[in-house]
Amino acid sequence: MSTNPKYWAAIPAAGVGHRMGALSPKQYLDLAGRPVIEWSLKLFLDHPQISGVSIALDPEDRFWPQTAFADHPRVRRVDGGSERCHSVLNALDLLAQEADAADWVLVHDAARPCLRRDDLDRLLAALPDHLVGGLLGVPVRDTMKQVTEGSAVRRTVPRDALWHAFTPQMFRLGLLHQALRAALDQDRSVTDDASAVELLGLEPRLVEGHADNIKITRPEDLTLADFYLRQQGHPGHER
Repeated sequence: MSTNPKYWAAIPAAGVGHRMGALSPKQYLDLAGRPVIEWSLKLFLDHPQISGVSIALDPEDRFWPQTAFADHPRVRRVDGGSERCHSVLNALDLLAQEADAADWVLVHDAARPCLRRDDLDRLLAALPDHLVGGLLGVPVRDTMKQVTEGSAVRRTVPRDALWHAFTPQMFRLGLLHQALRAALDQDRSVTDDASAVELLGLEPRLVEGHADNIKITRPEDLTLADFYLRQQGHPGHER
């Protein structure tokens, strides 16, 4: 294992975002003067510890070439897959051409443009010596209900040990590749990278971040993301 592992980012961005009802995928919708995906990428490209970014895109993506980072020297493009896990695997395969299996990979949703620099720093600082890896999240604060298929409340779920899982999710390149491949081989559905690692019997660490690290999934989320970016005082928000 490398004694000085590097840090890389992998961005799955091959989704089409049907719930947005827009003409372009949600990662390309305008947010404060630039596409959502540019906000998501910029933080990693500006961070001195991130060696490079692998981004998985739809093979027929016609929007990426018009973005500010399409020709960035530290961004590598790879074709995405039918599901998020396939896109992440393809991004990891691309990184493996120059990264070591012991290097850390931070997988981040392309549609999470409001990640704070201090949350990213907190994740990086919390995990270098961790045997598994971990992810950003926040404790659940609302009352949680389990419902039937007809939306009738079945029971109230204790929230004491529940967290909202965010990204980035940070794992060793070799471990994450092994976990995702094993999940696919077992035909197990995983909605995030930590889920695949958990299926190996391992316990990722949750690192508390801020609740404004939202994922753009519906039209009203753009307005909320614009507000959060303004509140965070992002340079270039007014561009």
